[in-house]
Amino acid sequence: MNRLVLFAACLLVPMSALSAETASRTIEGQHGTLNPQDTGIGMLKRKIELGMTDTITCAMGYYVTKSGSHDLARKFFKQCAEAGYTGAMTWMSQLENNGLGGDYNPDAATAWDKRAADAGDPVGKFNYGIGLIRGHGVDRNEDLGRQYVDEAANDGLQIAKRLQGADYDLDEVTPDADNWKYAPLF
Repeated sequence: MNRLVLFAACLLVPMSALSAETASRTIEGQHGTLNPQDTGIGMLKRKIELGMTDTITCAMGYYVTKSGSHDLARKFFKQCAEAGYTGAMTWMSQLENNGLGGDYNPDAATAWDKRAADAGDPVGKFNYGIGLIRGHGVDRNEDLGRQYVDEAANDGLQIAKRLQGADYDLDEVTPDADNWKYAPLF
């Protein structure tokens, strides 16, 4: 018998001994995990449970958010943000600012943007600058807000350059951005 055929037959025997049910589910054991989730939402949940973060995994949080799994996205992005991924910080801001997977919390949203800005993230700088200009989630300070927008523009963020070109008129970058939400309450 051909060695390759014999080798393949040997590999198939253990698999055929498993039931279809066992072969399709994840089983935790003392020696590790049989059939771990290695794609999709199941894999992401497992990584959260294990406290695992990396650039590619944190980037996948976007798809979790877009799938509508906001509770999972919140756990996922918080873990990635705590590990220092600034993109996850700006996504946490988005979740907080829109009440996704939790209560609407403009103060927390702005705090996440500030944290990303302090870490050098251009989107964090831009978002925090807009928060300061509006006085949303932070005391209003238009001059400081413009400085943050300018830093984001200097970092190459095109939308920040666009806002500068419009003399910081927020309608240029957020033309119908829930003005009721950002209007002063006095």
